[in-house]
Amino acid sequence: MKESKRTILFLVLGSFFIANAIIAEFIGVKIFSLESTFGFNPANISIGTYHLSFNLTAGVILWPLVFVMTDIINEYFGQKAVKLYSYIAAALISYSFLAVYFAMNVKGADFWNTKTLSNGTLDMNLAYNNIFGQGLWIIIGSLAAFLIGQILDVKVFHAVRNITGEKHLWLRATVSTLVSQLVDSFVVLFIAFYIGKLNTPDQWPISQVLAIALVNYIYKFIVAWLMVPLLYFIHQIIDKYLGKQLAYQMINEAALS
Repeated sequence: MKESKRTILFLVLGSFFIANAIIAEFIGVKIFSLESTFGFNPANISIGTYHLSFNLTAGVILWPLVFVMTDIINEYFGQKAVKLYSYIAAALISYSFLAVYFAMNVKGADFWNTKTLSNGTLDMNLAYNNIFGQGLWIIIGSLAAFLIGQILDVKVFHAVRNITGEKHLWLRATVSTLVSQLVDSFVVLFIAFYIGKLNTPDQWPISQVLAIALVNYIYKFIVAWLMVPLLYFIHQIIDKYLGKQLAYQMINEAALS
């Protein structure tokens, strides 16, 4: 019974982790205004010569849940489990983009290609390709940032645990997320818009990469703290499901691993 509960928990947490990671990649093609969504004026943050607001990818809606799942899996199953699911997620994201690439290149049916709207016509094939057709360097940057961030997250998580012991889950979860996302915020933009656009008019200067990465990180910093109650709520549900004895045993085994 103990092994059954352990296995079920492992599969549920991992499935939710992978599903959110894949969905976040695909919904991330939409850029939304955080301020407008909540009815605020643009932040207009001055960083050097740039005046930036919180214009974020829609993927940030789900990435915080990925961070929470990372810490929960780390807490109960250890570093190897997080790395395993991170590699599986990266492989499945790559597979998903490959599947989308082939879907974009099949010929649309005549009755589907054009949709008549009240204000004109819509080229469905063009719209489909524009929505799903992320640039190669954006995909590479996103995957690289994801893997680097995940590996760094598990290392920092256990480093903090070694210092504080089994207490202060909020501290190791928050610190690990903040450190990993600081790197993640820079890596994805650096690869996608600096290396990927190297020697072209569209290449971002390093100052712009740093400025936009900083604004993105401010959002992630705030969300990381807001996620703490959810982290403890999930922790309590899992402890209740496993039973205190098994939960305590798994947490200690994860720490030793």
